[in-house]
Amino acid sequence: MIPPEQPADVAGLAREVDGLRRELVPLRLLPGRVDELSRILADLAETVTALRSRAATPAPSWLLAPTDATSTGILLDELAGWLRTIYLRYPDAVESFPDCWCWHPHVVEELLWLMHAWAAAYQGSSASVALAGEWHDRWRPGVVRRIKATAGVCSPENHQNRPGWPEVAAGMLEVPGEAQLGELAEWWAERRDERAPEPSVRSGVIGDALRGPR
Repeated sequence: MIPPEQPADVAGLAREVDGLRRELVPLRLLPGRVDELSRILADLAETVTALRSRAATPAPSWLLAPTDATSTGILLDELAGWLRTIYLRYPDAVESFPDCWCWHPHVVEELLWLMHAWAAAYQGSSASVALAGEWHDRWRPGVVRRIKATAGVCSPENHQNRPGWPEVAAGMLEVPGEAQLGELAEWWAERRDERAPEPSVRSGVIGDALRGPR
């Protein structure tokens, strides 16, 4: 049976309904987009929280470690385990890692904070991909570079006691120029536009002592 022809107004109404249906299609996708945005915001909030948590959590300092063998032993044992498991898995770290690393306080200091930065990136509720990426791209290469520059060519033989080595190399180090700090402070406060006071003869003594005998 052939349906009767629809009046023009009914046909127009059908077209309007069809147009409205097409306009509603994007709205059906809106809940999914809202969920996606919610997930993005949640990830950002987690990253910010992790960054704040890491900034608020101090890493232990080897240079300011407690003066008892138990505490320093725990720090070194934990660090050695992490070096074996994580740090020395990287070829560039192995190439620049001196056998006498634990005789260099500044190297131990660097490795301790790097270990805690790794823990903040990979462990606990604040861990995140962003922190892990920052550890790989920024923190680890920086420590590797500084260790290589300051201790990478050192060896255990350099830490043996030898006749003729300056005593200051084995004891508490002086701060170069410390004896003239008062004079420099007065110059900077009152006459900074004039030439600075000349360094004393002892200014290079500490650096020579650290380098050892020539």
